[in-house]
Amino acid sequence: MVATPPSRILVVDRDPATSQTVAWILREHGYDVLGLGAARGLAATMDTWGPDLLLLDAQLADDDALVALGRIKGDARWRELPVIVTSAAPEDAIVERALVAGASDVVRKPFRAGELLARIGAHLRTRSALAVTRRQLSGLEAELQRVREEAHAGRTLMEIMREVSADLSSEEIYHLLVRRVARALSLFRCSVVLARPGDERAVVPAAFDDPTLRNLPLDLARYPEIRVALESGRPVLIPDVLVHPLFAGMRERWRTDGIDPPVRSVIALPFFVDRQQAGVFLLRRGAGEAPLDDEDVAFADAVVKAAVASIQRAHLLETARADNARLAALAQTDPLTGVLNRRALMERLGGELDRARRYGHAVAVLMLDLDFFKQVNDTLGHLVGDGVLRELGELLRGAVRTADFVARYGGEEFVLVLPETSIEGAVAFADRLRERVSQHSFGASPSGPIILLSASIGVSLFPAPRIGTVEELLSAADAALYRAKADGRNRVHH
Repeated sequence: MVATPPSRILVVDRDPATSQTVAWILREHGYDVLGLGAARGLAATMDTWGPDLLLLDAQLADDDALVALGRIKGDARWRELPVIVTSAAPEDAIVERALVAGASDVVRKPFRAGELLARIGAHLRTRSALAVTRRQLSGLEAELQRVREEAHAGRTLMEIMREVSADLSSEEIYHLLVRRVARALSLFRCSVVLARPGDERAVVPAAFDDPTLRNLPLDLARYPEIRVALESGRPVLIPDVLVHPLFAGMRERWRTDGIDPPVRSVIALPFFVDRQQAGVFLLRRGAGEAPLDDEDVAFADAVVKAAVASIQRAHLLETARADNARLAALAQTDPLTGVLNRRALMERLGGELDRARRYGHAVAVLMLDLDFFKQVNDTLGHLVGDGVLRELGELLRGAVRTADFVARYGGEEFVLVLPETSIEGAVAFADRLRERVSQHSFGASPSGPIILLSASIGVSLFPAPRIGTVEELLSAADAALYRAKADGRNRVHH
């Protein structure tokens, strides 16, 4: 077996220390790395070295990095090359320009190694999967051309595939397929059924006879043709359900229930998108219509096989977007409490202050600290203490408005940001929150102790004298919190 060569990553960064550190981390994780200190010569290096991913510093001194990126993306050879732009500038200042220039992603400096590796891995997997899908589509196009030359039905098949190959979601592809195949074969019912071998229930995401249908649950005990198609991996043709042995049990049930089945002829075509997703393309004709036959199976099977490549591509892109969204959420979330972490707090609070300056409204900040929390850890242990902090995070999230946000500042300190709130409103809210905490029974469970705690809260407001930055706003709230502690705890100060 020929070993797969390591992915090549070209690191272009003006800071030699950053470039060397990133290169070391990437090599430790099996990547082939080449470093450049300037955008000059980038095109020539790419021509000779052929990277699989480009890590590009947005603040290169000798050239506009994003202009260089635009030139690279204008070359058809690099149009789909993943490019991660790195930047020490505020995110709002670089993200839009970078994405317009052709970047796949933007990562803030200083890096977190785990996040950077996860993003690089996600983009390389997407690129590899798209390359495989493209090769599959290339082979399928040749096969579709042969089908078109052999039969008149092939012309309809190509029309369907041109639509399916567009940039559609998997749900849109399913709806397009059932509509076009149903019309091509004059079917009164045509649907997509998602299930895996051995499943007892399925989901119908699209049906020709009901275009408004979305994710209808289905009991597979009533559909023996679907179960057989999934388990065998081969098309199932039932010319007449009233005589076919596969439907013997269903015919007995129909007689018992006094049902005259509207379906007379069935085709079940299995398809497999990946290890997690599979299904059946279900075609049916009713009484008085010509029964489905082998030619119908061949036509529909060709459509489904060709469409699977497009479904796989759509599924991969949807998965990649979901992965990126999860990575972004993880990078901003405190893992213990589920609220924002300190880094995300600083970024979002900075954005709120910018909006406050632009539109002339106030932003209130509450800094909350649990009183005597150290005693919980010392007497009951850190696991119980962690449980208390998790409960407090849930309590605070449930207390704020949609526009507000909560972050863990450190230890048992939490920060609540209340946009468009006056000092009077913020103090009143803080006092209600203080009472809510003091009345809450932490750790209440049949086996654990009930813990009663109080909280002290400091409140600050922007704009105010000597408060013009995020740091000054938080420092003012921290000073007010200190006064609340010194004044006896379980109180609010501003």
